[in-house]
Amino acid sequence: MRSTTRRTFIKVSAAAGGALTLGVRSNTGAEKPKPLSILILGGTGFTGPFQIRYALERGHKITVFNRGKTHPGELPKEVEQLVGDRNGQLDALKNRKWDVAIDNPTSVPVWVRDAGQILKGNVDRYVFISTISVYGNASKANLDETAPLAKYTGEDAMKESRETLIASKFQLYGPLKALSEQEAEKWFPKQTLIVRPGLIVGPRDESDRFTYWPVRIDRGGEVLAPGNPSDPVQFIDGRDLAEWVIRMVEQRETGIYNATGPAKTLGVGAMLEGIKDANNSKATFTWVDADFLEARKVAPWSDMPVWVPPRGEDGGMGRINIQKALAKGLTFRPLAVTARDALAWFKSQPAERQKLNAGIKPEREAEVLTEWHKQKG
Repeated sequence: MRSTTRRTFIKVSAAAGGALTLGVRSNTGAEKPKPLSILILGGTGFTGPFQIRYALERGHKITVFNRGKTHPGELPKEVEQLVGDRNGQLDALKNRKWDVAIDNPTSVPVWVRDAGQILKGNVDRYVFISTISVYGNASKANLDETAPLAKYTGEDAMKESRETLIASKFQLYGPLKALSEQEAEKWFPKQTLIVRPGLIVGPRDESDRFTYWPVRIDRGGEVLAPGNPSDPVQFIDGRDLAEWVIRMVEQRETGIYNATGPAKTLGVGAMLEGIKDANNSKATFTWVDADFLEARKVAPWSDMPVWVPPRGEDGGMGRINIQKALAKGLTFRPLAVTARDALAWFKSQPAERQKLNAGIKPEREAEVLTEWHKQKG
């Protein structure tokens, strides 16, 4: 199952209330924090723009460093943009000081090393956005921040690049992220905040790893639903992650935190019903068990996004322990808000983009449903 689960599918480039509510957003508008100068490495992809908007609202001064190629016209006029490349073109960062650096896009340790050589002594804190894929044994439920990490077995991690990561079909993603964490702590000892998100979802998610479900359910008809409705799922709206990171920065927090949601266990059935209700769909769900799907090569996580059956080597991926982050104020928008906003964002994209990058194809879904009904008589 390894080739089709979250570890190889991840792309490094995503009713309010009652039982389906994922949590309540914190009241963030009361007290204005002390203004900070924040450097965001990246800043124009998925969560970066949410970080920027929220930080500006709270009175912080923002500088971004990136290649200037992704959504270049979207940056607010208040944002200073430094142009460069993490692959050796870092001169724009030299002889500058910031209170905090937030490293969003790094997936190889050499990027942290190179940034660290320049920023050491020039930033008070370094925030590294990592992933729960760093854990070495994902078969166990309730993994907390002390769980053993994936081991890199290559020849020289510092020679790994974005290209070699892709060539490995992201098999190296977890181990290289783990080494990147260690590199951050090496260059910024006792100054590092490491955030390990789970699946990031919502508007701006180009991977469609969650968006498949609002789009498919909105289309209506009979929907292939995976496994058992009680199978646990975890994810976090990119806006909730971005805003919590900024609040952690304001509180001068360091350490390691798992950051996914919801606050309480959510089954895939409740997730799908919540998405259906949020978008007033008339779709119906046909639940097909995991063995049947596996036998027909319908893969968890890629063909059936968000869902991984709670068994086998990735069986704990929907049951990560987030108590430490909850204690530090991690909160969540209602599922309905994320579902509606993800669908609205997808529909606002150009026609050529409105082709899902995740999820089973309609023709294959229909074939599997037909086979399932024949087996059930």
